[in-house]
Amino acid sequence: MSTTPPADSLVELAARKQLPHHQYTDHATVRWIESNRPEFSDDSPPRLRPTSQRLLYRSAIPPNWLAEAKVTDSLHGIRHGMRTAALAALLAEATGLGEDETATLILAAAVHDCRRLHDKDDHGHGSRAALWLTEHANTVWDHFHLAPTPSRIDQAATAVRLHDLPYAAFTAEDQADHAGAEQISDLLKAADALDRYRLPKLKWWPDSALIRAAAFDQLRATAFDLVVWSEAAHLAGLDSTDAVFKALEQRELIS
Repeated sequence: MSTTPPADSLVELAARKQLPHHQYTDHATVRWIESNRPEFSDDSPPRLRPTSQRLLYRSAIPPNWLAEAKVTDSLHGIRHGMRTAALAALLAEATGLGEDETATLILAAAVHDCRRLHDKDDHGHGSRAALWLTEHANTVWDHFHLAPTPSRIDQAATAVRLHDLPYAAFTAEDQADHAGAEQISDLLKAADALDRYRLPKLKWWPDSALIRAAAFDQLRATAFDLVVWSEAAHLAGLDSTDAVFKALEQRELIS
C-alpha cells in the first residue's frame, strides 16, 4: 500500500505550492498529521473554570458573521475559531487571568478570523475583524451572554487586530495599542499559533520562538489532539461545531 498522500490532498498541494484559496481538510492530511505527532511532555492542561466552559459552548459563531461563506468549514473557519477559543481559555487559566479578562480573550479568539476571505495570506484580515467587532460589539457580546464595556471592546479589538502581525513588524502605533491590551493580545497570538497543527507543512506548525506565553509548550499536546480529533470527527460526518464539541468533551475540557 502506498504511503504517499493523494495528489489532491492538502499535504501534496502544499508540497507543490498549489494550495487553493479555500482549503478543506481531507483524510490523507489528517493521517499525515497523526503520523508526524511530535514528542510531547506529559504535562496536563489546567482544568477550566465553569465560566470558561460556558463561554466555550458559545464559541461557535453564527456563519453569517463570516465575511466569506466558503471559509465556514475551511482551515480558518468555525473549527479553527472554536479550538482557538478553547486554547485561549486554557492559556488564561495557566496564566492566572481574571474571569473578566478571560471572557474577553475567549470572545476575541472566537471571532479573530471572521473577516478572512480565504485561507492563504489574507493580509489585513485582523484589522478588518477588529473593525467589524467594534461595529457589532452589542451583537457579539450578547451572543456570549456578556455585557460589553468600552475597555473590553477596545482590548478585544486590539488583540484581534494584532493577531496576524508578527511582533517584529509592529509599528510604533501597534506597540502603543499592544501595551494597552498586552496579556490578551499575547495570549490570543499564542492560542492561534497552537492550532497550527492543522496546517499541511511541518514548518508551519507552532513555533514558541514567535510567542510570548509561558504556558505555550505545556499545551502543545492538547492542541495537537484537538486538531486531530475534531478534524477526524468532521470528516466522519459531524458539522464543524459538533466536531469540536466532541473533541473538547474527549479532552474533558467541557462537560
